[in-house]
Amino acid sequence: MSALNARVMCAATIALVVVALGIPELSQAAPTPPPLSDSTATTEFNCSFGMGKGEAGQSCAVPIPPGCVVAHIPGTTKPWTNISKGGNTLCKFDDKTTDWKTRITGTCGKCKTGHCSVQFIVKFDCSQQK
Repeated sequence: MSALNARVMCAATIALVVVALGIPELSQAAPTPPPLSDSTATTEFNCSFGMGKGEAGQSCAVPIPPGCVVAHIPGTTKPWTNISKGGNTLCKFDDKTTDWKTRITGTCGKCKTGHCSVQFIVKFDCSQQK
């Protein structure tokens, strides 16, 4: 078998393995982004804190950038948020002190492990900013 034929067979074998394994990065063309008219750029703001074991609950306020509104999860009317935490504590956005227009407050209960940390993340749509 010539060196050229061996290279062609090797390339064909690799292509078959990639398709068979379903490695999307290699077996498919890159996805196309949505048209600009359907896309809204977002920016992200957050607040965070840490607590030691047994420490009472805490809260923090996510700053709202001027001229921006809370973005919604695409296809829904739910605010686009995330709570990232470590340790054993219960955390949520506080319904009583959060109106999603002027105030966004994240709150956590007592820390039950050696250390707890939390980050409250909110995405904002600033596309209407003047």
